[in-house]
Amino acid sequence: MPIGSMLSWQGGDLALLEALGLPLWIFDIDHKRVFWANQAALRVWGARSLAELQQRDMSLDMSVSVAQRLGQYQQDFERENASFVESWTLYPNGRPCVLKVAFRGIRADGRVMMFCEAQNPLSADPASLRSAEALMHTSVPITLYDSAGMALYRNPSARAQVADAGERWRQHFLHDGDWQALQQGVAAVGEARQLARVHTRRGERWHEIAVRACRDAVSGQDALLVSEVDITDLKHAEARASFLANHDVLTGLPNRNGIRSDFLPYLQQALRNGRQAALMFIDLDRFKNVNDSLGHARGDELLVGMTARLSRLLRHDEKAARLGGDEFLVMLAAPDAAGRAEALGRDILQALGMPIRLGGMDISVSASIGISVCRDGTLDLEQMMRHADLAMYAAKDAGRNNLMFFTPALEARTQAQLALESDIRRGLEQGEFVAGFQPRVDVASGKVVGAEALARWNHPQRGLLKPDSFIQVCEDSGLILQLGRQILAQATRQQRLWREMGLDLMVSVNLSPCQFVDPALPAMVAAVLADSGCQADRLELEITESVLLGHDDQTMRTLQALRAQGVSIAVDDFGTGYSNLAYLQRYPLSSLKIDRSFIADLDSTPAIAELIITMCRMLGLKVVAEGVETPKQLAWLRQRGCQEYQGYLCSPALAAGEFHKLLL
Repeated sequence: MPIGSMLSWQGGDLALLEALGLPLWIFDIDHKRVFWANQAALRVWGARSLAELQQRDMSLDMSVSVAQRLGQYQQDFERENASFVESWTLYPNGRPCVLKVAFRGIRADGRVMMFCEAQNPLSADPASLRSAEALMHTSVPITLYDSAGMALYRNPSARAQVADAGERWRQHFLHDGDWQALQQGVAAVGEARQLARVHTRRGERWHEIAVRACRDAVSGQDALLVSEVDITDLKHAEARASFLANHDVLTGLPNRNGIRSDFLPYLQQALRNGRQAALMFIDLDRFKNVNDSLGHARGDELLVGMTARLSRLLRHDEKAARLGGDEFLVMLAAPDAAGRAEALGRDILQALGMPIRLGGMDISVSASIGISVCRDGTLDLEQMMRHADLAMYAAKDAGRNNLMFFTPALEARTQAQLALESDIRRGLEQGEFVAGFQPRVDVASGKVVGAEALARWNHPQRGLLKPDSFIQVCEDSGLILQLGRQILAQATRQQRLWREMGLDLMVSVNLSPCQFVDPALPAMVAAVLADSGCQADRLELEITESVLLGHDDQTMRTLQALRAQGVSIAVDDFGTGYSNLAYLQRYPLSSLKIDRSFIADLDSTPAIAELIITMCRMLGLKVVAEGVETPKQLAWLRQRGCQEYQGYLCSPALAAGEFHKLLL
């Protein structure tokens, strides 16, 4: 049957087709079945009858590649009245049969089917047959182009991905430079490889393209054999990994890694253009309170909201980054960077300070901002960040909700603090920190009944130093844990020595907030008591009001663990914190210490001290007055029933030997 325009199935043609000796059949591509076949085709297919052959479901053992290829044929038949002569391997009853087959479209039963004419059987060596099958079934798109860039052949995978059947080799590329690079490589060494963005039926994709010079087996002319691997998903994964490595997942802002790649080139260009650069270090004040009280999910929600507010204030050429936690960095460049940074900083403070709705509550946080300015054109990004960080901490020290510019004095102060921290660390190792003991006196009898252990630093050059010269650095550096243990150990050993002398004295020791939240505190206290031989019921640990707020479960567990050992618990400086009278009943406390400021104001405002004493009497708590300096104050306390006092009226803190003389 001649190959020409698309055929239409006519029942009258049946006798003619049946009479032909060539195997002929019509394949229903949609249903994957033989629609009709003549007797010669039935023999090829190994079928006893047409009815039997029509019942065979060819899709059961049809590969994805063959199904794809048939779909491509159907499209070509419909669009272009195309016809093909190809070698095909059929599998009648599971046995391979290689034929040279002519294909063309035919309209039958209202659909486009495939008219097949087996021109002659083929025989080939196994390697040739298998290579042809591999070319048909591979998922790698393979195309043969002539020297003019026209496609001579596309395997099914290449046909499935090509954007336009008439597309030339050069038109395949989004960027002409990729095509040129491949052409140059082939011209130089006969082959080339390139990652390139290309046009496909799925849109723009990334392909790894390998091209090799060859000859067309039909014409003998020069040709290019091109294979392609789609690596778009890998590219996207790489881009995502790069984004995650350089950006904060929560806010989408650059992170510490991204600052160098995102900020540094911009700052360098700004300085080359004669502008000044500034970095602003922003820290949200008391953000930890939001996490602790509302949970981390609400904290994240707050950070996202603050990021949106911050971003709206920035000009198009100003950038923001999140350094982690509640810390942000803003970069800007301007002819007057300091002026722009100050104006922007004021706007940021106002915007971030506005209430935000979280979990049905209006929450307000403030910010502290430190600013570092580069005016001389010498850019050191790490140094600018460090300077802005120092200025931010200065803003916090100045009361928060404030901005500060870096000055050399800030760095000098920081260097001094680092030197002091190193000196403290050395002093702790050398045993230079000692406990001084201030007497606790029974108000009614005037007898010394106990002592509060207070840290002193016996510095080899500076002499005996009081806590105000080193405690804050110990708190900031974490050395307070080591210092606290040393003072506790000295105090408990001294209590045991006094007991051995026949002196029944209670010893009290302050715990810093850092010590109290340390999960190892109860075990540490137990170990110190065991090592020192101190009686647990003669040890009182003093805590501030602040440690009792916001951590009910953990606070209760810690207090109960200490009380279970027999240790007493006192609240120091009572009345100066965020007082909540409910915790006086909730927690296992033994005494309250009236802050010295209330004792100093007895002449003008005695009501607060009187209220505390009355409340302690009602709750069964011992009350101790601090800072008693005059007989008049003592007389007032005696009249109100205060049990104990401390202060210069009796004695300041003394070394253990001097304290013993006081008792004689």
